Amino acid sequence: SSFIFLCLVCSLLTTCRSHGAKEHKPNIVLIMVDDLGIGDLGCYGNDTIRTPHIDGLAREGVRLTQHISAAPLCSPSRAAFLTGRYPIRSGMVSNGNNRVIQSLGVPSGLPPNETTFAALLKRQGYSTALIGKWHQGLNCRSRSDHCHHPYNYGFDYYYGMPFTLTNPCWPDPSRDTELAIGHWLWLCVQLVIIATLTLTLGKLASRVSVPWSLIVTLTLFVLLLACAWFYSYQSPLYWNCLLMREQNIMEQPMKAERAGSIMVKEAVSFLERHKEGPFLLFFSFLHVHEPLPTTDEFIGTSKHGLYGDNVEEMDSMVGKILGAIDDLGLRNHTLVYFTSDHGGHLEARRGHAQLGGWNGVYKGGKGMGGWEGGIRVPGIVRWPGKVPGGRSIEEPTSLMDVFPALASVSGATLPQDRVIDGRDLMPLLRGDIQHSEHEFLFHYCGSFLHAVRWHPREHAGAVWKVHYVTPIFQPPGAGACYKTLFCGCSGDEVTTHDPPLLFDLSRDPSESTPLTPDTEPLHDLVIKTVAAALREHQAGIIPVQQQLSQLNKDQIWLRPCCGVFPFCLCDKEE
Repeated sequence: SSFIFLCLVCSLLTTCRSHGAKEHKPNIVLIMVDDLGIGDLGCYGNDTIRTPHIDGLAREGVRLTQHISAAPLCSPSRAAFLTGRYPIRSGMVSNGNNRVIQSLGVPSGLPPNETTFAALLKRQGYSTALIGKWHQGLNCRSRSDHCHHPYNYGFDYYYGMPFTLTNPCWPDPSRDTELAIGHWLWLCVQLVIIATLTLTLGKLASRVSVPWSLIVTLTLFVLLLACAWFYSYQSPLYWNCLLMREQNIMEQPMKAERAGSIMVKEAVSFLERHKEGPFLLFFSFLHVHEPLPTTDEFIGTSKHGLYGDNVEEMDSMVGKILGAIDDLGLRNHTLVYFTSDHGGHLEARRGHAQLGGWNGVYKGGKGMGGWEGGIRVPGIVRWPGKVPGGRSIEEPTSLMDVFPALASVSGATLPQDRVIDGRDLMPLLRGDIQHSEHEFLFHYCGSFLHAVRWHPREHAGAVWKVHYVTPIFQPPGAGACYKTLFCGCSGDEVTTHDPPLLFDLSRDPSESTPLTPDTEPLHDLVIKTVAAALREHQAGIIPVQQQLSQLNKDQIWLRPCCGVFPFCLCDKEE
């Protein structure tokens, strides 16, 4: 009986210890919107676009007002978010104009030796999922090696778009006829191939009497048919606009209008399957990136055309995810984080209609490495009982801070073999400290450094911004690069400033009036201090292969295919 009693005690202690460990580790839901401007949300000052669910999240949580992206474009920004490191360290940069992964046929991508927050949390017993946009590469040597698939970076489950939305993705043409033709055409090709092989073998064995010209004709027919089919589907719609579940292509090309709704259902399903926790769900929106695929339910419902409609649809989807968290009784055990990967795309227009976001009072937008409009993003954190809600934090923070923050709340240890540029957000969110641990933040445009932010601890309240390089807007007098769609990073497309431009963001958030030694007594001190910090930072950058330069070139044999190349059409969601 004593032995049985001891066994029961040990079992209870083990159960309690296990339950305590689970309680100690929160569930985590990260929500990232694509191309959302900080001025597009009600909780950041917009009074014409309705975003009630995100605004409610901000009221219940903490709103970060100086939240900064590490890059002004998708691929490098998301790489920094996943790893807590500047993109220049991982090589997710370019010294040319192609500053994001250009297609699913390029071998570039987030290097496999980088550690993501998903990999950290997986080691801590978390179930991990990425649902939505990836844009960190897919294949390296063949169309099915999936060397850059989310599975290789710590995610247990993936459903979504491995690339990014582009204009060919929507409005998408009807594909019912194409799918039917593709199926029968491939069947005919198979029959012709079998017939050709049979005749060839029979001819060589002297068992059939057919002219070689017939065999050659059949062979040429198959080759011409394949080439004709391939060249008739050269549009990126067929090769980049696709959905994957795990490592299987579900739609090629995808129906972009319904993709968002499917992804929300996938997210809710993941929450239901893993409600016992702990889990990490990274929900990476396709919204609100151009071409703005929007369902009929939301078309025409906003005051800002298609873009406003798409933002309001995105907000409703956020509401469904938050509603599922509540319905499953997970609210008090779940840390929710909401952000955008960078600023709104000012140059995205169709005629006079604006198809990109609004960045509020901040200058510039997507693609601009230094101006605030390209890198200042919304940041909202809710964790009931752990993070006091209803507050705003006006201290510099970064998307890179999520990496060490998740390590902190999960009990993971940060990698010791590399520089982590992010700082743990949790002490600031809890109110344990009042000032950001970021003294300097460095703002890159591709591989070129454009600006540095200094938050001096001895001058409370001041946030200095030093611009060494700024883009040349076109046409002259405009606030963006409307002729080229994106601003460049170097050469004739930028202005180099010597001495550099200086702004105090605490007094001039729109960066409208550069300070001079005559208007700012600390001018020379700030310039000198920032220059010294920049030299130290650059001395710590170890050169690595730039993933978005030479590797960022399309190769036909790397393009994913749901059938037998080039007959790559399927719809497994129908």
